[in-house]
Amino acid sequence: MQSKVLRQLAPGLWTAEGQADAEIPKFFQKYDFSTRMTVIALADGGLFVHSPVRLSDSLRAELDEIGTVRAIVAPNKAHHLFVGGYVAAYPEARLYGALGLPNKRKDLVFFGLLGDEPRPEWKGEIEQRMVRGAPMLNEVVFFHPATRTLVLTDLIFNVPEGSNWGVPIVCKLMGAAGHFGPHRFIRWAIRNKIAARKSLGFIMRWDFDRIILAHGDIVDTGGKEMLRDAFSFLLGAASRTR
Repeated sequence: MQSKVLRQLAPGLWTAEGQADAEIPKFFQKYDFSTRMTVIALADGGLFVHSPVRLSDSLRAELDEIGTVRAIVAPNKAHHLFVGGYVAAYPEARLYGALGLPNKRKDLVFFGLLGDEPRPEWKGEIEQRMVRGAPMLNEVVFFHPATRTLVLTDLIFNVPEGSNWGVPIVCKLMGAAGHFGPHRFIRWAIRNKIAARKSLGFIMRWDFDRIILAHGDIVDTGGKEMLRDAFSFLLGAASRTR
């Protein structure tokens, strides 16, 4: 399929780029507050839609061509801006959100909350783990074994140095540009390091190579080593021997 919006990375795996312009001031909209959605095809023909970007007519047409949207996933407490458009467009789909998100989005009806156990729609095809210890995010990480792909949202940024992502001064202060890793706010948001270490240790046991993240460049290969290095301040040197 020749796609104008969806980019196919592997069989049954696509991404789409979007602008997180729903709630930023107009002054900042000249900057590239880009974000990324991940779509995974399920065995029954359904689609798992992770961290949705704005649903345009062209994106909807492409989604409908590859499958039926069955699961709409807001993977942390920050990535939920555009889920309402998908709920309206796909009333038969089920909306799942991070722990605490229903309190922020009382306008939406969530079918369930995300935790460590995969939901029935994707059980046996996609694995997941909630990263505990960072309650401001409550991010849930997903793993697609068929393509050896880890799907993150805000835990890691991979914004190239000199890019136009975000407001440059803010990006620099956060330490979000020029390297793969958690920026300063994410490190600060990890309030319980023991809980976070346990969650990340579980994730590191998955056999992933590619990493898709919401902000910055996708890691096509070597992702497991990069993630281990990025969280070495939590995992410690011992993780290298596992």
